[in-house]
Amino acid sequence: MTARHNKYLNIDDLRNAANRRAHRMVFDYIDGGADDEITLGRNTSAFGAYDLLFKVLTGVKNVDMSTNLLGEKIDIPFFASPAAGHRLFHTHGERGVAKAADQAGTIFSLSTLSSVSIEEIATLTTGPKWFQLYVWKDRGLVKEMMDRAREAGYKALILTVDFPIAGNRERDPRNGFSIPPKVGIKQAWHALKAPAWSLDYVIRPSVKYANLSKETAAVSLQDFVAEQFDAGFNWRDAEWLLGEWNGPAVIKGVVRADDARQAVDLGFNAVMVSNHGGRQLDRSAAPLDVLEPIVDAVGADAEVILDGGVRRGTDILIALALGAKAVGFARPYLYGLAAAGEAGACRAMEILTNELRRDMVLLGTDRVSEINCSHVKRR
Repeated sequence: MTARHNKYLNIDDLRNAANRRAHRMVFDYIDGGADDEITLGRNTSAFGAYDLLFKVLTGVKNVDMSTNLLGEKIDIPFFASPAAGHRLFHTHGERGVAKAADQAGTIFSLSTLSSVSIEEIATLTTGPKWFQLYVWKDRGLVKEMMDRAREAGYKALILTVDFPIAGNRERDPRNGFSIPPKVGIKQAWHALKAPAWSLDYVIRPSVKYANLSKETAAVSLQDFVAEQFDAGFNWRDAEWLLGEWNGPAVIKGVVRADDARQAVDLGFNAVMVSNHGGRQLDRSAAPLDVLEPIVDAVGADAEVILDGGVRRGTDILIALALGAKAVGFARPYLYGLAAAGEAGACRAMEILTNELRRDMVLLGTDRVSEINCSHVKRR
């Protein structure tokens, strides 16, 4: 990362830079949500309902932000949640984000629909890696993906369960978004207004789903998911998957306490409280608003991770105070990636790390484990 990237002072600066550099359909794919985008907005605004209660004269000098997540020590209590197709946003793609997570001392989560292969990312850095799985209609493919991830050394499996069909993300059809991208008059016009992104896209190898065995035709997201994903996947199937993986497992996409409890009873080791970034069912609850009852339902039997809406170090503090063991996010680092490649993803991680360190001093605590409900109140 060069000094010029220091001009990005917060995640919103990176978002604005991504909007300037990226193709319109690419930025809107990162930035958008379902239907009227009510849940998309709630995910972030929910943090505004809480006040932090800082302690004084605590003598904080050296801050330790490290924590343990599924037995893995990480230097910061947040990590890179999975997201599909990073190379569509910048040619550095998953390679750049994996390096950014490694530099920050945290976990990188690779999506099933990544644009760089399971095996290449596994050998790129020595940092901890998790593998995210969608459930395909072809169970042989599901098992193949898990076997490859296990053999490559991924430490945990993330099963995403809030994606039986694609949500109604209206920005995508307006922009003619498809997988992989296809070029029409509208796309060509927007490409002229995003020359840096367009040059990368033209001169670099084509963007494709690197973990799939064959090329995928250019189709809408809704059509792709309907063709490939198994909407009938249920709790019995989840139990089968846990048996096939036979290792640490995370269930991602839970907003109900009863679902969280059932997942833990089934054998999941962690619950990611998430609504897919507001991209699936609009008007669903913000993760922060359902975090406490899920923490209570799970108890000491599993770890709870908040995923969704984080833009500031203070957001991370609030989530930890309400019982989350750690926080995951994708949009902050994707904004950085789309703005400036690997350096932008590094800057996103650096911004939140610096904010959290400063905010912990101001809160009056020098260890993540000391952050608790006494530090926060709902307004």
